[in-house]
Amino acid sequence: MALAHLLRALDAAGELSVAGAAHFNHQLRDDADRDEGFCRSMSAAFGWPFLSDRGDVRARAAREDRSIEDAARTARHEFLARARTHFSADVVAVGHTRDDQAETFLLRLLRGAGPRGLSAMHPRNGHIIRPLLDCRRADLRAYLAERAIAFVEDQTNADVGIPRNRVRAELLPLLEQRFNPSIIDTLAGQAELARDEWMWMIEEVRSQNLEVRSVAEVLAIPRALRRLAVWLAMTEAAGGRTVSLDHVEAALELFESSAASGSIDAPGHVVERIGDRIVLRKGRSSDAQSTEPLLFRYLLAIPGEVSLPEQGLVISAELAAAEAGVQALRANMRNRATAVVAAEGWTAPLAVRNRRPGDRFRPFGLDGQKKLQDFLVDRKVARADRDRVPLVVDENDRILWVAGYEIDEAFRVTAASRAVLILTLRQV
Repeated sequence: MALAHLLRALDAAGELSVAGAAHFNHQLRDDADRDEGFCRSMSAAFGWPFLSDRGDVRARAAREDRSIEDAARTARHEFLARARTHFSADVVAVGHTRDDQAETFLLRLLRGAGPRGLSAMHPRNGHIIRPLLDCRRADLRAYLAERAIAFVEDQTNADVGIPRNRVRAELLPLLEQRFNPSIIDTLAGQAELARDEWMWMIEEVRSQNLEVRSVAEVLAIPRALRRLAVWLAMTEAAGGRTVSLDHVEAALELFESSAASGSIDAPGHVVERIGDRIVLRKGRSSDAQSTEPLLFRYLLAIPGEVSLPEQGLVISAELAAAEAGVQALRANMRNRATAVVAAEGWTAPLAVRNRRPGDRFRPFGLDGQKKLQDFLVDRKVARADRDRVPLVVDENDRILWVAGYEIDEAFRVTAASRAVLILTLRQV
């Protein structure tokens, strides 16, 4: 209501022209129809054309497997885009405040967002503008009170089961009272700094024509910009679906691994590595034509190596002093292509095979065993690639190393280890 009155005053002063008012009914609240009627009456009193629409947001969220908040935002922005076309308007003004900005920043910080997420809401995002983004909510309420302007309150604002409302009603007051009286301005200021950094990164990626076409090109990009270049490419391929940091990190792990091939499922598309090439295609990896399960098992001599023609990989093994093993591990820690295990505790001969039903092992640092299937799922290894992951096992078929990923805790090197077994994975 404050935004509507301020825009009306600017319209009267010749600063802009209000093309009309638009209201979307999400059908989520008992009083949603009341709010729609209130907005219609306001528009009529101002002499503005009015456009309204409604949608079953709850059903859409269930149908598209989204949160209600995400489905509501998508439906609302689709409607606002239609409204702009309907009114032949240049932009659509919405009423977010500085308080909303601080809440958004804090919510995304708690969820672990990067620069893009922490930049929160932009003053202009495409055809959406936010004229009140530097105004405090209390100042706008005072503006309405001084002029006796009526408004309606969204009843869900009192529901602290909604994360934003809980931040607004509980966390921000605590921070304001106990830590920083200017917490709203501080958080909003941090969002502005993050926005500047994000816009600079976007400009760097575009000005340098950084593209995601080959593994070599991606790995040549500085890591911060690497994430962004991959995110931009995946977002374009996702067809409007949200690509998260987890999806980007899974893609980067695929590119940075020593494996010659592999793929991950991402929202609306598949990221596939074929040698040095990177391919992004629509659909899911499970949509690809199914094949018979891949089965292999090769003996691994010590010292010696074994070739895996199915993957274009070689795994080698050699005994060494403990100090040499530590040095080898440090040199290859980044891509996990080298594993160092104790030279005792397992039984020769070793073999390299792929997974079998019932495989379990104890990942390094965990207290108990884990199904290999669950481990690979947690590491976001695509279903089609799980049978291709090499396992180094001993004579008793105990897993020493899930090659390229993790060793078994039972075979870790300890202070008492005098000798170690160095296992190396490399691409042919």
